[in-house]
Amino acid sequence: MLLDQLPALIGVVVGSTASYATQNLTERRKWKRQREERWDEKRFETYGRYANALKAQLRIAQRIGAAKGFTDVADPADPAEWLPLLAEAESRRAEEWESVLLVGDAATIAAARRWHETIWTIELLVREGTVDNAKWTKAHQLASAARDAFYVSSRRDLGIAGAPPPSGEWPRPWRVELSE
Repeated sequence: MLLDQLPALIGVVVGSTASYATQNLTERRKWKRQREERWDEKRFETYGRYANALKAQLRIAQRIGAAKGFTDVADPADPAEWLPLLAEAESRRAEEWESVLLVGDAATIAAARRWHETIWTIELLVREGTVDNAKWTKAHQLASAARDAFYVSSRRDLGIAGAPPPSGEWPRPWRVELSE
């Protein structure tokens, strides 16, 4: 009698095992997909905050530079008032940097590091105070190229298809056109 029921019992055991394995595999895939989506969101937010912190730092340095006589920048700002703001912007950038180090891939971290190093160069020109417009222009061109590389790398890391945003040109084309 037990022998007669053995095929049915084996069928139940095999079916239950297969059902459990399938459900377990499905749940693992779902969990992994949700985890990847959360990390993608976190990386997106982190990269965005970092880029915004660098842009704010650059804008402060540019405004101080305009007051000191560097070209191609509007809205001069009093260095005595704005140098402390520049230091605060650097502190904010440094805080955001730690998040980039935590969630970024190696290529994006390298691109982010290169970008903030180019911003430091612009800061140094402002802090040194001697106006050398050729160095100023070159520093901005390097910063623009570093920014582009950061966006290419971060977009790749985030799986964003399509071309990155158009490259910024320094000096701005419309400024060059006006001076011709």
